[in-house]
Amino acid sequence: MVAEMTNSNNTAESEAGSTAAAQDEPSRDAVWEMFDKIAPRYDMLNRLLSLRRDVAWRKRMATFLQNRSAVRLLDLATGTGDQILHFMDGGADIASAVGMDMSEQMLAVGRKKMTKRGLQDKVELSCGDAVEVPVDSDAFDATSISFGIRNVVDVSRALGEMRRALKPGGCALILEFSMPENSTLRSVYTFYLRHILPIVGGLISGDMYAYRYLNKTIETFPYGDAFCELMRDAGFENTSATPLTFGVASIYYGEKPGA
Repeated sequence: MVAEMTNSNNTAESEAGSTAAAQDEPSRDAVWEMFDKIAPRYDMLNRLLSLRRDVAWRKRMATFLQNRSAVRLLDLATGTGDQILHFMDGGADIASAVGMDMSEQMLAVGRKKMTKRGLQDKVELSCGDAVEVPVDSDAFDATSISFGIRNVVDVSRALGEMRRALKPGGCALILEFSMPENSTLRSVYTFYLRHILPIVGGLISGDMYAYRYLNKTIETFPYGDAFCELMRDAGFENTSATPLTFGVASIYYGEKPGA
């Protein structure tokens, strides 16, 4: 599977990712309070604002685990538990899963979803911070985070925690927004992020700031090889980036050495 991934190591992408990261970024302090406010409409808005591409992206990430059996999964910034469910629906063999998030309101929505699916004994959702994860070291076969790594206060520390929690040979999977390399697509996407997404998201959620925050974090967050470099610095090997939908999102993969 790793050999089939698209490794985004070209210089242009690295420079673009680094330039984006160098811009002014919004504060991540207590960002979970913002997610508490929009929790009831969060899943619906994800489907609407991504034109349901988020479902395909999440299921695509599940294919990276299809060569592993009886996976014990740790999903950070789990929100409503959507990624855990899409791992299961996408064909990953998940034996058990722990989902952690700082937003209790998001977790409350997620627990209802797990109960509805009869997964309350297989999936545990609890409060936890991605930069200081309350789990044992070398305990999980896979760690993941979807659309959450750009919200943590210390990305390198969160990556280090994902690595620490893994068994040797385990893998980390990260799904995050990125920016298209094509200049025309980038211009269209940037216009959408700055002028359409905040209005639609704000009107439906009742929190305009949340969706202005979203576009700012997407535009300023490192992506492509710039993000793979952060993973390598955190101790991962065999890292790769797989662009999705013309590059508006990417899946990042890395393994903990010592299999």
